[in-house]
Formats: sequence, structure tokens, C-alpha cells
Amino acid sequence: MTPGPARDARTVTPGTVRPTRADLAAAADRTIPDVLAPGLAVLFVGINPGLWSAATGWHFARPGNRFWPALHRGGFTPRLLHPSEQDELPALGLGITNMAARASARADELSTDELLAGAAILTDKVARYRPRWVAVVGVTAYRIGFQRPKAAFGPQPESLADARLWVLPNPSGLNAHFTPVTLGLAFAELRVATGLPDRRQPAES
Repeated sequence: MTPGPARDARTVTPGTVRPTRADLAAAADRTIPDVLAPGLAVLFVGINPGLWSAATGWHFARPGNRFWPALHRGGFTPRLLHPSEQDELPALGLGITNMAARASARADELSTDELLAGAAILTDKVARYRPRWVAVVGVTAYRIGFQRPKAAFGPQPESLADARLWVLPNPSGLNAHFTPVTLGLAFAELRVATGLPDRRQPAES
């Protein structure tokens, strides 16, 4: 069974959609729309949609993925957003796209050619929409796609179509090298570099 219109992120209550096993199986190789607008402060770039994201249409949707908590801990959002609230990001100067468009169960299912092609598409997208910063969420995908085998986390020496580049850790729950706290600190470091204010409530700061 494939997800119908009732599963659209704009028509459901946050937290109410849980894809079935059949939904997830049917989501392989799907694509999902970017969250994008011209002139954003930061465009976050995931590796590719997971099956949960492809089934719901929401980026970083799988329970256990720590992107949304890290975004909030880093001060980018005034509260913890549910993935279904992703359309609120452009008003905050934020957007989301992916290095590779097709959904898969794991990022390591992508080929080198897919990541190279995705990097070229991303470059064109950045030139068209002109975000000030591009933050790639996953150092391995960045190294392969942009042929920078020695790239490390943090600011990159090169730019991307006039945008500043930054590499963040992969927020997947499978990435045991980073805790929720250290992920939040990594996102906060980017936010400070961009000059965006800490949008959290004072008691959370």
C-alpha cells in the first residue's frame, strides 16, 4: 500500500503517521520535494532520503534520527519541530535538500556515481537559489561527492557557487560517534558562524 494524500505532511497532525512495513518497502527509490526558497541563510544537505522519509514526504523523518533535535539544540529553531513541520523552515531562513534524490534503506547503498552526479546537481541548485551557507550533513558523502577525501567536519576552504560550505556529522541514530549533545554543539557552531541568533527560549540556552 502506498501513502495517499492523507499522509501529506500538510494535512496530518504531527506525530500521527507511522508507515507500515509495506509502505516502507514501496518507498524505495522514491524522491521527495526539497524544502527550499531563494536566499536562505543555510541550506542543509542530507545524504539521501531514507525509506521513512520517502513514505511520509518529510526529511529526516525516521524516529531516532537526530537532525531535528540537533537543529533545535543548535539554536536554529525556537522549539523542537516535528518532521511534518518542515515547511516552517524557510521562514527561519533554513532549507533542506539531499545529495542524492532516490530513497534507500541505508546511505551506503548509494554508488559513487550517484554521489558525484548529486554534487553536480546540488551545485546548480545552489547557484540558482543562492543560500549564504550550505551545510552537508555527512562527511563521507561530502568527501565522495565533491572528491575531497581529506575533508573534515566544520568550515571548508572552498565555496559552492558563492555559498560558504560547512560539513556536519550525520545525525542518523546509526552514527554512534556523536551523542545528541555533541551533535547539538556541532550545529550550534555552524549557527554562530552564520551569524544567526539563538532562537531557543532563554531557559533552554
